[in-house]
Formats: sequence, C-alpha cells, structure tokens
Amino acid sequence: MDSSILVERTLAVIKPDAMDKAAEIEDVIHRHGFMILQRRKIHLSPEEASDFYVDHYGKMFFPSLVAYMSSAPIIAMVLAKDNAIESWKELIGPTNPFKARETHPRSLRDTYGKDQTRNAVHGSANQRTAEREIHFLFHDSIVEPIVSDLSAKDYLEVNVNPTLLKGMTELCKIKPKDPVTWLADWIIENNPNKPKVAQYLVAEK
Repeated sequence: MDSSILVERTLAVIKPDAMDKAAEIEDVIHRHGFMILQRRKIHLSPEEASDFYVDHYGKMFFPSLVAYMSSAPIIAMVLAKDNAIESWKELIGPTNPFKARETHPRSLRDTYGKDQTRNAVHGSANQRTAEREIHFLFHDSIVEPIVSDLSAKDYLEVNVNPTLLKGMTELCKIKPKDPVTWLADWIIENNPNKPKVAQYLVAEK
C-alpha cells in the first residue's frame, strides 16, 4: 500500500424525500468505510438552492429541482475516504433511480430513489465541484485532502521520531526546570535539516 495516499473529501446530501431514512443511509456510509467529518441539517431557501445547483442553471429541470430542494430540510455531510469522490458516486449510483436498478443494484438511489429529482441523495461530480459545494454548505471547512493514518505514521517515524527521541533522552538526563522550552531550544539547535556553516581559517599575512 502506498503510504503517501491522501484521504479525499466530498460532499454528500440526503435529500428531502429520504430524510426519514437518514439513519439507515448514514449507517451505509459508515459500513462502506467513509468518515463523516462534518454534518448539519439545513433548510435551504430557493435562492440558496439555486446557487447550490448553479451548474445546472438553464436546464429544463432546474426550476423544479430548486423548488424541491428548498421544500424541506436536508442533511449535508462532508465525507472522507481514499478516493472519496468516485467511491461515493459509485455507492449512490446514477441520477436516475430506474437506471440505478439496472446498473448499480443495491446502490442508495436504487434502494431509496423515487424518480430523477427525488433520488434520495446528492454527490459531488468532481474535485472542483466538491470544493465549491463543501465551502457553500460548510463555510469554515478546509477542503484540502487530509493525510491518512498510515501516511502520517510513516512520516513521523522517518522525519520526526529519531530526532525527538534523542531530545527526550537528553531531557530526562538533565531534568531542566522548564522542560518544554528546553526541548524546543534543543530541537532547534539539533535540527538535522539545519544548514551546516563551514568554518574556514584565515591565514595571517
């Protein structure tokens, strides 16, 4: 497994028609290995729904979609997982639940969808859309990928732990009155990446 894998984030929305199945849907999300980083229940205004679905502006179904998405509360979630965007799209299935029943049986839209508008859930189409949609519904969210546990562990073991272990050993020997400040100074002084200044002797004339 590549230890440099980053955990991607995507937006998931439980739509008004599936709100009574929210607990079941969230259970499916967990069972498929997603982390729910943020979650909120919100009732969008028609203006907010219009802005959220701005990529569909001008399409025939746009007015009915906006009216539907602003008709009742929804649940928005920020999901995280390796390859989260494509994994979530695969789990929810095609936009049309009838097509989902043919190509993605047991997907969320197959299980809970009623028609192309009332199709239970929403997922971001790509990275650009995910960033915009997450910022739209979670204004303070950081969308950059987060480091997986394995990647973080390997990074610390290679780049931090060897130096930190030496510093902690010296700290235990000396037992200074202010151990935190002493350790910080020691790390700065013994930073293995610190540039080495060459010493030159200047011959006397």
